[in-house]
Amino acid sequence: MTLSVAATGEASLAGVHVGTSGWSYPSWKPGFYPAGTDSKEFLSYYARRFSTVELNTTGYRLPAEEQFRRWADQTPPGFTFAPKLAGNRPRIVADFAARVRMLGDRLGPTRVQLVSARDDGMLELLLGSLDPGTLVAFDLEHESWNGVEPRLAAANAVRVNDLEHEATFRYVRFRDPPYSDEQLQTWAERLRKVQEPVFAYFRHEQEPTAPTYAERLSDLIGPAATPKAGG
Repeated sequence: MTLSVAATGEASLAGVHVGTSGWSYPSWKPGFYPAGTDSKEFLSYYARRFSTVELNTTGYRLPAEEQFRRWADQTPPGFTFAPKLAGNRPRIVADFAARVRMLGDRLGPTRVQLVSARDDGMLELLLGSLDPGTLVAFDLEHESWNGVEPRLAAANAVRVNDLEHEATFRYVRFRDPPYSDEQLQTWAERLRKVQEPVFAYFRHEQEPTAPTYAERLSDLIGPAATPKAGG
């Protein structure tokens, strides 16, 4: 399985933050969201169970600034969003940075997805365009990117699912379900040993398997896991 990782040096982000890739899925009701829950209440309910979530819609279109404020207002202190930036759209980086800033202290790491073969010029453009201090995890699936990790570390960025190279935080994506309890136990042991803050997300499926996996992993990690926001 491929893994993605992001990092940060802020002590306030210590621990393991586990969540899912998105939250607005009607098919997760009633398996995760109670029967009768209005879709407008999905985020606030989700944020009582988990401390972080991937914000994937930003990888396809940029919502208005007010939408980011509304999302932030529906979550408790300590909750974080991990917005997605499509790396093949560098012209929107400035607008992207300005709008996700509306999340305030709910802004977590940014996942930059690059699906094409290695392009160092594009990498440098993105690194130079994002706000200084932004937590950045590069989601690089093409094998030609292998070996780029030291360059990312020099820019205080990380590669998704890299637990080996130097980094100030880690960003893990579980995108190949299903997962057995034994596999989750193995991952819990691995993440418990990571000294840097970890953000870990399970891929969305039609059935509410992602929140089930996320809750189980959090339980297995135990005291090393970040307490659920508002919990």
